[in-house]
Amino acid sequence: MAGINNRVKTTNDLELKDRLVAINRVTKVTKGGRTFSFSAIVVVGNEDGIVGWGLGKAGEVTAAIAKGIEAAKKNLIRVPVLKGTIPHEQLSKFGGAQVFLKPASHGTGVKAGGAMRAVLESVGITDVLAKSKGSSNPHNLVKATIEALGEMRDAYTVAQNRGVSLEKVFKG
Repeated sequence: MAGINNRVKTTNDLELKDRLVAINRVTKVTKGGRTFSFSAIVVVGNEDGIVGWGLGKAGEVTAAIAKGIEAAKKNLIRVPVLKGTIPHEQLSKFGGAQVFLKPASHGTGVKAGGAMRAVLESVGITDVLAKSKGSSNPHNLVKATIEALGEMRDAYTVAQNRGVSLEKVFKG
């Protein structure tokens, strides 16, 4: 589960920007003909270390997106961002999608495709190397990327959890 202890409690004071990752048209065949509905996966973030994802389903595209945004606001996590990149390498898997995130030096940019790019830019990461392996399903890619970001720990948090000084984290 993506970072249970870094869940964001309130969304009142946050200015969240939403990004549409994918829309899927679903057809249900009934006695009266075909019925179309839409599912939308949306990522929201404040571009300063907070991100969340949501899935909305409705008969109209706009309603599905609105439901996705509301679901994403209930599903926010905090991610440590150090100088525009991530603190360490991280490998994560969800379903058939596997993602690998690696910190990059300043000026590299976000080297990631599609669904992963939307999540990483919503967090506020400006320099990162990312690779997706396996399934390219946007739902699973978003979930795997959020899970990888949720498992990120900066040196200060590690020192606090271990009950040691920051210098000792790097020495030992």
